[in-house]
Amino acid sequence: MPRFFETHLRTIVKTILWRLVATVITFCIVYLYNGGVAESAKASGVVALFLIVGYYLNERVWNRIDWGRSKGKA
Repeated sequence: MPRFFETHLRTIVKTILWRLVATVITFCIVYLYNGGVAESAKASGVVALFLIVGYYLNERVWNRIDWGRSKGKA
């Protein structure tokens, strides 16, 4: 089975877009818990920085795994 690879740029764009969505979700959850905008923003920012790296690495590892890929239509 041929291997299809994502470019680093595609992985970076996916990482950033997903992190924006997840950061908004994190902000909302923290805000509902503590009611503070500043605290929610700070917590969301710290989480985002760490998880951007984690998501990028996860995507690059999965890019090397052929399981679940097909050459034709899904």
